[in-house]
Amino acid sequence: SSLELNLNNVTAELKNVKSQQAEVIRILESKSIKYELIDISVGSAVRDEMRSKSGNPTAIPPQIFNEDQYCGNYEMFSEAVEADTVEQFLKIA
Repeated sequence: SSLELNLNNVTAELKNVKSQQAEVIRILESKSIKYELIDISVGSAVRDEMRSKSGNPTAIPPQIFNEDQYCGNYEMFSEAVEADTVEQFLKIA
């Protein structure tokens, strides 16, 4: 499986996005889960692909995918952490 974390390295417009991204990365690394970072700030095509794959035309990072399967956004990830179901959420269990 290929886990992708879509984020934005130019997050001037949304201050909390950066802390959410950092939190997702911290949790993935604490669980030794391999992932690939996709920076949507590199161009609108990358952002549009993230929005298309998530089924949300206004989606903002962080968004998490397992290959082409949409796992969820930060709020959904956070709920999975609380429920201790991160592996199921990421579709790697």
